[in-house]
Amino acid sequence: MTRYLLDTNTVSYLARNSSPAAFAEFARRGGDPNSELCISSITLAEIRYGLAKKLLSPRRIDAMDSLVAFLKVLPWAEREAAAYGILRTRLEAKGITVEAMDMLIAAQAIASGSVLVTHDAIFQRISDLHATVDWATDLS
Repeated sequence: MTRYLLDTNTVSYLARNSSPAAFAEFARRGGDPNSELCISSITLAEIRYGLAKKLLSPRRIDAMDSLVAFLKVLPWAEREAAAYGILRTRLEAKGITVEAMDMLIAAQAIASGSVLVTHDAIFQRISDLHATVDWATDLS
């Protein structure tokens, strides 16, 4: 089974329906019994922050809630903390700077052996990741 860990930007594209390519891949993987679609509890925190910060319509909030309900939320615990410590040390040694939340999500992808689904190019610089893929290929 292949586990796909969706980054916050991918979840946002899906909820807003702003990337037909990402939605098509999401639908394809969601219907594949050999795929597991997940988000990090860190991503869920970012989503909840975004919903609280913006004055969104109940329809938009319901759309996000429905999407999140379809995904498995992976907890962030000791294994992820260990991966984070190693990852941050390696990136600092290489002079690579990654936003704090992105580094936490990357550590979760490493710890869980997940394919990270993201449109964020910084993840391409993290060689510790099992794999990354961009489903939002129709966005620049």
